[in-house]
Amino acid sequence: MQRIVDNALAITKESVKTLTYESLNNIARCINGFSALLLTLLPGKSNVLEGLHGWELRPTLRGPRLPRWMHNGVSSFNHFIHELSVDSDTSSLDYSSGDDDSDGMSTPPSPLSQSSLRSWASLPANYESHWTDWITFIVWWALLPARILLWVPLYLLRLLARRNSRMQPLSPGRYQHSSRPCFSKAIPGKEHDVPNRTTDKRRGVIEDLQLGIEIFIETIFDFFHKAAHLLLSPSETFGIVLSWFSSSSPSSKGNYGDVSDDEIVQTAILGDNDSSLTERRTTTSLYNTDTRTCQDVITELGYPYEAIRVVTSDGYGLLLERIPRRDARKAVYLQHGVMDSSMGWVSNGVVGSPAFAAYDQGYDVFLGNFRGLVSRDHVKKNISSKDFWRYSINEHATEDIPAMIEKIHEIKTSELKLYQPTMEEVVNEDQPYKLCVVSHSLGGAAVLMYVITRKIEEKPHRLSRLILLSPAGFHYDSNMCFTLMEYTFLFLGPVLSRIVPAFYIPTKFFRMLLNKLARDFHNYPAVGGLVQTLMSYVVGGDSSNWVGVMGLPHYNMNDMPGISFRVAQHLAQIKHSGKFKMFDYGSSSANMDVYGSPEPLDLGEFYGLIDVPVDLVAGKKDKVIRPSMVRKHYRVMRDSGVDVSYNEFEYAHLDFTFSHREELLAYVMSRLLLVEPTQTQTVHKKGMKLKKKMETGKPHL
Repeated sequence: MQRIVDNALAITKESVKTLTYESLNNIARCINGFSALLLTLLPGKSNVLEGLHGWELRPTLRGPRLPRWMHNGVSSFNHFIHELSVDSDTSSLDYSSGDDDSDGMSTPPSPLSQSSLRSWASLPANYESHWTDWITFIVWWALLPARILLWVPLYLLRLLARRNSRMQPLSPGRYQHSSRPCFSKAIPGKEHDVPNRTTDKRRGVIEDLQLGIEIFIETIFDFFHKAAHLLLSPSETFGIVLSWFSSSSPSSKGNYGDVSDDEIVQTAILGDNDSSLTERRTTTSLYNTDTRTCQDVITELGYPYEAIRVVTSDGYGLLLERIPRRDARKAVYLQHGVMDSSMGWVSNGVVGSPAFAAYDQGYDVFLGNFRGLVSRDHVKKNISSKDFWRYSINEHATEDIPAMIEKIHEIKTSELKLYQPTMEEVVNEDQPYKLCVVSHSLGGAAVLMYVITRKIEEKPHRLSRLILLSPAGFHYDSNMCFTLMEYTFLFLGPVLSRIVPAFYIPTKFFRMLLNKLARDFHNYPAVGGLVQTLMSYVVGGDSSNWVGVMGLPHYNMNDMPGISFRVAQHLAQIKHSGKFKMFDYGSSSANMDVYGSPEPLDLGEFYGLIDVPVDLVAGKKDKVIRPSMVRKHYRVMRDSGVDVSYNEFEYAHLDFTFSHREELLAYVMSRLLLVEPTQTQTVHKKGMKLKKKMETGKPHL
């Protein structure tokens, strides 16, 4: 009788889970299909979706999915929950009931498990049904009564044999041999564990809903299963009730539910008491969002890593990251653009990332990060949001970049001296290394502003070459959307600045939601294509992979880069004036206090102060900073006598950092190699002392 009830509950449970699973998937398929219909009506989608792989307008139809208990034994939900709890890095246990293990049938991975090679949520777009599935479906239902009639007596015989075996005492050797046979089983997908550390591990919103519904159904049926077990086993129920009021030994309490004590011991030795491991496991398992940092990406790929905290003169804490090559006399400093971070320089892996390419060429690589993270690193711990976000591009150029470059100079000079303790350098004593800059978008404008302001202040900028990828600075040639934003910031700026100090996602929940939606956009290609098309309309039809950028790990629930209102207002001022100018504080007196003139500095007029070679790179498909605006930089520099070069590639705006472009990497590396490392003559300390003595002994004329 107990087995009949168990079978009825198992069949009902799997049927309910299958029904809810298919209902949710049908809703998702309807959304995907509706998005496909909208995509067919939107103009210009072919250019926008050109760089988006795997999207399709017409969803693939398939027959209903068979319940998993009809595929391969009982549900694998318990197996999946165990994998979830130990985060796929520990050995997983087979949580199937012993009744079905005796059939020799291994449970399939859960559709939401990380060990599954393909997400079930992507099946509506990738899976093509076959006519044999329908035949299998009909045959299974036709043979179901006979299967149940044959299964019940066989199971009763197995159950009787198992109870007889439990009555026999187990020797220690037999216990060790027969317990936990699943430890010797190969875990599905475990051979892919190392690559999965550098790939997307997230679940999407749809997958989270499926998991939540499955957990709820499993909990409800587990309650009814235990209740039925107690009702059909009065003697065992009576024994459990007596155990509540008795003072028996702990060993007499472990006979219910076939739960052995060694399971409890094993969970205690998995490092759960370690707070750092617990926090990391909670992040990756419970929320299942990609919270990897630039450090995680670099170290997982086998490269060295160093994090340096830099504090600016106005109190902002910056993260300067490094792939160190301490004895190198050539270094490169990479600076990101707006709403980006150092992650952009390493996001394409070993082959396609500029940071790794430069390191492999012998460079000491430094990755800069502007101020503007949601975490708000500042020396004033209680700084208000309004005060923290009160900065423009001026502060990026006159505070952030100088602080990071001076820190690089301090590190390199001290390290290089350690490698030659008995020698001192004669040539270029002040800077025994060459430092080049590779910057993108807003980072390019900030670097140009930095070089010019340092020359005006008669301070060394310590740079040997500038490689600017689609640099900001001139923006008068743009689309209607940017023009609308321009006038919005110019006329409503005084009011909006008091209400919205910056643009970012303010809460962890919505940042987590964005992180998960990015996964759903990949699982449901028509939805992702629709979002990609709408976002590209906002930026003038730029065909960058905007959906892919939303899935970058630096947009996670814990932190993300933001953009201050003043930075956006500064860009609007530049676009409106048609000149590359510093921030206008709104009044002649305020500008006089900062610049010594009633108008902000026009940096284009000071391009003649740039004394290092400059390489400008534009994207022919770039609609954010059009090639005409990069050519404007080139013409002004050329007319000012700057050693400047110009090149164009078939790229959109984000392709310079986010996409894998071999020809761009080859070009950037070729320009970096034009700068020869510092050549030093070395003499012994006695020779240096003699030279200094001779120089101090010369009469002054």
